[in-house]
Amino acid sequence: MECRVLSIQSHVVRGYVGNKSATFPLQVLGFEVDSINSVQFSNHTGYAHWKGQVLTAEELNVLYEGIKLNNVNHYDYVLTGYSRDSSFLEMVVDIVQELKKANPSLVYVCDPVLGDHGAMYVPENLLPVYRDKVVPVADILTPNQFEAELLTGRKINTEKDAIEVMDLLHQMGPETVVLTSTDLPSKHGDQFLVGLGSQKIVRPDGTITTQKIHMEIPKVDAVFVGTGDLFAAMLLAWTHHHPKDLKAACEKTVSVMHHVIKRTISYANAIAGPGKRPNPAQLELRMVQSRADIENPAVVVEATVL
Repeated sequence: MECRVLSIQSHVVRGYVGNKSATFPLQVLGFEVDSINSVQFSNHTGYAHWKGQVLTAEELNVLYEGIKLNNVNHYDYVLTGYSRDSSFLEMVVDIVQELKKANPSLVYVCDPVLGDHGAMYVPENLLPVYRDKVVPVADILTPNQFEAELLTGRKINTEKDAIEVMDLLHQMGPETVVLTSTDLPSKHGDQFLVGLGSQKIVRPDGTITTQKIHMEIPKVDAVFVGTGDLFAAMLLAWTHHHPKDLKAACEKTVSVMHHVIKRTISYANAIAGPGKRPNPAQLELRMVQSRADIENPAVVVEATVL
């Protein structure tokens, strides 16, 4: 059976963020991807200059109406990332709800992009929309620690806190929650990030169990853009292939990230030259060059089941 994804994310002419970061990897893994570009920019906003257009909620609705009129609005997955506009986000929720009526087994993968390291980089009025409207219709959620704290109103200081926060997020809707990065100390030292995941599984007899996992992810000393979008897309793909095994899905997802980032930093350092820090253009993800790793990642990060 072919698997079709509706991806509503940013588009850039040059480089890899949003749909540019998600579409190619998903296609490599055999998914049909229909993309709606929430913005069309020349490049990501980490460059010195950027130009472009932003899609309004009304324009999003017009595009969706066109798909609906032709009766081709059947999707297996919806994928969303960065949004700056509350009315746009509310329109996304309406679309997801309508698509779920048509296909009750549709899976909505949501990266609730709000901020990082204690600071919000979207307008504050998006938080209640995510918390009260988006998260309840999401099936797979990929917040970082700060976003998980904002959505639940709970601080994470220990792994126990993180597990409780993931359980709270489950209660809000999503069956799968992955904390893509945390500030928790790694047992391997400060060169590693701790990631955590939790998946609710309904047993054949109807009882519910959860699989909780812990990952130690090697850090790279550079600022990459588009990695969160790639992470959410790869988690969509690998949970599709391993629907009841979050450990395997996360190991493959994080391993793809590792290979792409490693290839990117090697290239960027070589182009920048000795002793020079690479610029944003040199740090664009080496996506096409990584297609073999995307398709069949060697697992380099093992997750432990808690």
